Amino acid sequence: MTIEIKTATLEPVRNTYAHIERRFGDKPATRYQEATYDVQSEKYFHYRPLWQPEKELNDPSRTAIKMKDWYDFKDPRQFYYGAYVQQRAKMQEVAENNYAFFEKRNLMTRLPAGMAAKIIKYLIPLRHLEQGANLNNMYACSYGYGTAITQACLYDGMDRLGIAQYLSRIGLIFDGNTGDSLAEAKQAWMNDPIWQGIRAAVEKMIITEDWFEVLVAQDVVLDCLMHEIFYVQFDQWLQDNGAQDIGMLTEFMQVWAKDNNRWVDATLKVATAESAENKALLEAWISDWKQVISEALAPLAAEMLGGDALALAESALDKRLMKAGLFK
Repeated sequence: MTIEIKTATLEPVRNTYAHIERRFGDKPATRYQEATYDVQSEKYFHYRPLWQPEKELNDPSRTAIKMKDWYDFKDPRQFYYGAYVQQRAKMQEVAENNYAFFEKRNLMTRLPAGMAAKIIKYLIPLRHLEQGANLNNMYACSYGYGTAITQACLYDGMDRLGIAQYLSRIGLIFDGNTGDSLAEAKQAWMNDPIWQGIRAAVEKMIITEDWFEVLVAQDVVLDCLMHEIFYVQFDQWLQDNGAQDIGMLTEFMQVWAKDNNRWVDATLKVATAESAENKALLEAWISDWKQVISEALAPLAAEMLGGDALALAESALDKRLMKAGLFK
């Protein structure tokens, strides 16, 4: 008796969804494409928003930026929900191990005298700034146009909530979970003169109507300047002054910034290259917000680091803007 084994190839009836086929052709699509392109509703709404009856629920006129195709804002990380969650879960696992190691080895006792007070005053108040960043990115997600950019804003907003929680955990490590350090940091955010300028700038963003301007102000200007001052220069200062172990607790923020900047820079490049009008508008927004935020950061940077800390941060921002095709 012989056994003959045959194989059969089953051809799929369709390679992908019809709307993806119309955009990319009749071929297998990636998960990112299927979860992103042309997902947002564009017509057949039941009603207009009661608070803004002159606009549709999803309306491109909510920003002065003009695009022929809002789905040109491709995320270079290819983040759809599944990919985003998997990548952030890996980052969280590393962060949790770092925090557990820091606490298990009681590394706080290795800090020089007076260092804890500096960290509570200069680092922990950033949890309130991150809450503002969450609101700003969620606003851009809510009023933005095209899933390609709105879903990335959503991920950014949720990341900022996570960063705020990690900053809170640093404070709780320092005060033995009493919450005293968080209360102290909140008082600094609310009342200390060095924080009032940046607090006012964040609140100004929250009431800015154009969602793309909010995105530029928060994710381009403010984030770049703050990251350079706190997670580059202040981090180096901590290393030089015997507090290098704090880097374990802020590693998540540093890795996250590199990842998020890939999307922010790509978004800026696409909007800039679309038209001369977009480029001029972006340069005007950036110039205005850079002046506001630099003035707000000046007393904070001077007290924290002194010297040319703010100028170095501005130089880093200028380099990123040049790479995006702006101010040329």
